[in-house]
Amino acid sequence: MHSSSLPQWMHDATQLTREGKLQAATDAIQRALRGQPADGADPHAPIPSPSFADGLVIDVPARVISDAPAAERQRRAGDASAVPPPAEDGQAAQWTSHSFSRQGRTLPYRLYVPPQPAGTARPQRPLLLMLHGCTQDPDDFAAGTRMNQLAHAEGAVVIYPAQTRHANAQGCWNWFKPQHQQRGRGEPALLAALTQSVMASQDIDPARVYVAGLSAGGAMADILGHAYPDLFAAVGVHSGLAAGSATDLMSALAAMRSGAPGAAADGARRPPVIVFHGSADATVHPRNGQAVAGAAHGPAIDGTSAGGQSFTRTTHPGSDTQRATEHWLLHGAGHAWAGGSAQGSYTDPRGPDASAEMLRFFLAHPMRKA
Repeated sequence: MHSSSLPQWMHDATQLTREGKLQAATDAIQRALRGQPADGADPHAPIPSPSFADGLVIDVPARVISDAPAAERQRRAGDASAVPPPAEDGQAAQWTSHSFSRQGRTLPYRLYVPPQPAGTARPQRPLLLMLHGCTQDPDDFAAGTRMNQLAHAEGAVVIYPAQTRHANAQGCWNWFKPQHQQRGRGEPALLAALTQSVMASQDIDPARVYVAGLSAGGAMADILGHAYPDLFAAVGVHSGLAAGSATDLMSALAAMRSGAPGAAADGARRPPVIVFHGSADATVHPRNGQAVAGAAHGPAIDGTSAGGQSFTRTTHPGSDTQRATEHWLLHGAGHAWAGGSAQGSYTDPRGPDASAEMLRFFLAHPMRKA
């Protein structure tokens, strides 16, 4: 593709990489992942949408929060957007702040714990690790996805780790760096250890531990599925990229622009995966969603959400040699969480409800015994 036909952010990042200005190039990629224009551009100007092989695509508006502190954003959204009201017996859900340290790195996180019904034995509960996108934080991501309300009904515990600005200036998970793509190293090891720590403190069912994420968080979720198939029973990827789709800045640019196949499975077991991706995603090409879901597909069903969003849902039940997959292609949708709340950033309330569908898929796929 000729450089003049590239979106401006891709052109800028490519040029910066060639000049050896790797941090500036990284910043350009991260601005694109959160839908912001390049430095010096009019911040109120619309972000241009590229033309892909299947014709012109138009991005849908994403609700982007301001740069106000997290506490102010939480106040605006209101705690009710993240935490359901007390149960009928008076017990309240817990929405608490914590930090986790491993090998010299500390990771803040928010934890949602649903109420325990009175007079019943404490059951082992499902656990969901939710990975936010660039510039988001746990409060914003919880409000936008409404996952706590859904987890409340299923009795599931939810972890929302917060990427630190020390580790990444834009709050992105470092999905395209080799040291953060392997078992036992970097962010995958840190997130897996956090998950295991919460499992021990909350009496979690080890057969029902899941991970999901948006954009850079979706890419890291798929990495965790590859690296820790013995920990995560299923994976949810929204507007993300396949594990191994990039190993440096240039390959990250190529993957986001045109799609990338990701790493080979090498015969290893991979957990079931549910994928959501907009066909008009101008930030992460929809071929990346297809790469996460893989080539094995079953019946395809076309439908329309209550909010008017059309989609094609393709499923494969899985087998002894292939993992179960569910791929939702959202026609004309952009880089935003489907069915999310306008109280959070990067959401498209038209639906379908990605949070509800992911949780339904997860609970239908507990860890298989070896």
